[in-house]
Amino acid sequence: MPELPEVETVRAGLEKYVLNRRISSAHSYHLRAIKPSSISPLAAVVGAKIRAVKRRGKFLWFELDREFTLVAHLGMSGQLLISSKQLPDQSHLRARIELQKAAGLAGKKSASDEIRFIDQRTFGWLSIEQMHDQVPTSVAHIAYDPFEADFNLKEVITNISSRKSAIKPAILNQEIISGIGNIYADEALWRAKIHPEIICEDLSEDEIKKLINSAKAVMKSAIKAGGTSFDQQYKNVNGASGYFSRSLSVYGRAGQPCSRCSTLIRRIAFANRSSHFCPRCQR
Repeated sequence: MPELPEVETVRAGLEKYVLNRRISSAHSYHLRAIKPSSISPLAAVVGAKIRAVKRRGKFLWFELDREFTLVAHLGMSGQLLISSKQLPDQSHLRARIELQKAAGLAGKKSASDEIRFIDQRTFGWLSIEQMHDQVPTSVAHIAYDPFEADFNLKEVITNISSRKSAIKPAILNQEIISGIGNIYADEALWRAKIHPEIICEDLSEDEIKKLINSAKAVMKSAIKAGGTSFDQQYKNVNGASGYFSRSLSVYGRAGQPCSRCSTLIRRIAFANRSSHFCPRCQR
């Protein structure tokens, strides 16, 4: 599932192509492409100018010159690709948003004139939503992510330290801290030398602070690498894979030696997912 670094890579890529361009047409091709709670069909965005592309955690939205916004969540396998209209449709195309030519391209063919929403597993969606306190309706309950100016590290530490749950589900809880998914949770816990099953209230504030800072650091590195790709399901807007998978220390490395102590990395079941950790470094 795309996590914060992958969504930020997509956001930044879209921003290069779509700012100040108007939407000339919009079509959806699958019943699940549009979120059921969307206040309008996708065609409502036709004629709107894209003012900004924004993100919180794993949510992305297009700020328009309208009273509503267009929100995108990539789900498990969603992609937002910039494509020429002349190119054949990709498999699993769920929606298409055509853009007017950018200023200065009059009379020329634009190489990047539509946004295509591709989603093999159909867990992602697009949605037309109202804005509340500068975020869309579906994002209102999502906590700040570590890269936002309003992220309050002290408040998050206090929240986590009072919990009786294991630490990993706490940092995966998007209402506590947003953007962290399974990959970067495992990597952050390894960097901070914290076992994924240790109870939150058994950790010191300094340990929780170190964990959050580790999560921010690993995600920052992943953004620089274009995110993490293991298969064809995550791509940036140009269709390229991210290469942070080469830098992973524990995730997906069960049975391989820890780069810190050479102990074999273990994999354990965790809430219908997997946790990867070093049994020696992380106690």
